[in-house]
Amino acid sequence: MQANCSQLHSPPGAAGSEDASATQCVHTRLTEGSCLHSGDIHIQINSIPKECAENPTSRNIRSGVHSCTHGCIQSRLRSHSYNEARQPDDTATESGDHGSSSFSEFRYLFKWLHKSLPYILILGVKLVMQHITGISLGIGLLTTFMYANKSIVNQVFLRERCSKIQCAWLLVFLAGSSVLLYYTFHSQSLYYSLIFLNPTLDHSSFWEVLWIVGITDFILKFLFMGLKCLILLMPSFIMPFKSKGYWYMLLEESCQYYRTFVPIPVWFRYLISYGEFGNVTRWSLGILLALLYLILKLLDFFGNLRTFRRVLRIFFTRPSYGVAASKRQCSDVDDICSVCQAEFQKPILLICQHIFCEECITLWFNREKTCPLCRTVISDHINKWKDGATSSHFQIY
Repeated sequence: MQANCSQLHSPPGAAGSEDASATQCVHTRLTEGSCLHSGDIHIQINSIPKECAENPTSRNIRSGVHSCTHGCIQSRLRSHSYNEARQPDDTATESGDHGSSSFSEFRYLFKWLHKSLPYILILGVKLVMQHITGISLGIGLLTTFMYANKSIVNQVFLRERCSKIQCAWLLVFLAGSSVLLYYTFHSQSLYYSLIFLNPTLDHSSFWEVLWIVGITDFILKFLFMGLKCLILLMPSFIMPFKSKGYWYMLLEESCQYYRTFVPIPVWFRYLISYGEFGNVTRWSLGILLALLYLILKLLDFFGNLRTFRRVLRIFFTRPSYGVAASKRQCSDVDDICSVCQAEFQKPILLICQHIFCEECITLWFNREKTCPLCRTVISDHINKWKDGATSSHFQIY
């Protein structure tokens, strides 16, 4: 800016000494009134010497100084506006730096996992070799359960066309698997846990508790699935298809209710043993954990009891979805069931005035609450487990 203002100090050669002295006066004032900050100029106009005021060319000099000052102020304002405009860009840059920092941390973690992968695999193989018996047995029990459960559901769906030979094979297969398992580990007396007794183990660690609870849970499932196979083997004149559905439901709910209480003695002994070999504090903590576990199981007991009472009420009352339809009513719909597309077998008239076979509508209401045609609500709730299925839930505690 001083370069721009210095143009006022050097007029053309035609100017006289008076112009030079006036220019020197203005320059002196600019120098004395300038601010100490860089880029800022402060001009005091009220203290111009007399000779400068009397000179006609001083007006031109003052106008030049004014324009110079005005340009300096505009330049200062533009600089301030530019700094304000850069603030959002700086914020965006900071957020970008934060994102790049997070990405760098993630990349560092990935590199650490990549370097540690061989050591993790070595430790994994070691753990698998230590528990190879339990892992292989668990896989075998799981595949056995899945195969038997799917086969039973398929046989129930076939109704009267189910294969008696396959049902007998499933019964023998489940019974043989259970007996073979208990015979292999007869030294541990794992079957004691079925009747709320503790197996013959000197000291139960956490993994041994999981071992006992897991085997007992699968064996109980196999036992009740075998009972379902016995129901499948019964002829229709002894136990009709509708009655079999209620028996399947009762067996499954009884199995789930019983399985919730079988692990109690094993876990209670494990929690109590926490304080047997320690001081008073450890013994008190073991007692406290065991009591807390019993309280939680007691709350679970009342919740399951309400569900089991409802199942018992349904089993003994066996509510009907409708009344038996007459031949005249069946003839109005051409004696054809809209579900199986065949002639009616024991037709049932629902409250919505639609007619279906008794077996067809029973299978339907095992999954739905409404009429297959008009979607009128017929049942208050879905009666689960009437299709012969077994819950895959693992009762670990």
